[in-house]
Amino acid sequence: MQALIEMLAGLIALLAAAALSQFGVDMKAPQKPDREIQRVQDCGDSKPATTVHVTAPSSC
Repeated sequence: MQALIEMLAGLIALLAAAALSQFGVDMKAPQKPDREIQRVQDCGDSKPATTVHVTAPSSC
């Protein structure tokens, strides 16, 4: 009895896949790859754009 139920379920799944394929629906469509993230570096000068001069207080 269990085998008969499984066979009917498989047949229904096969018929559904065949019907959906007529409309261009693909059940095993390939996964789209994740977007690739690339880190880039600035091509400017190696020295910083601004410099800050700090002097320590004489009480230190």
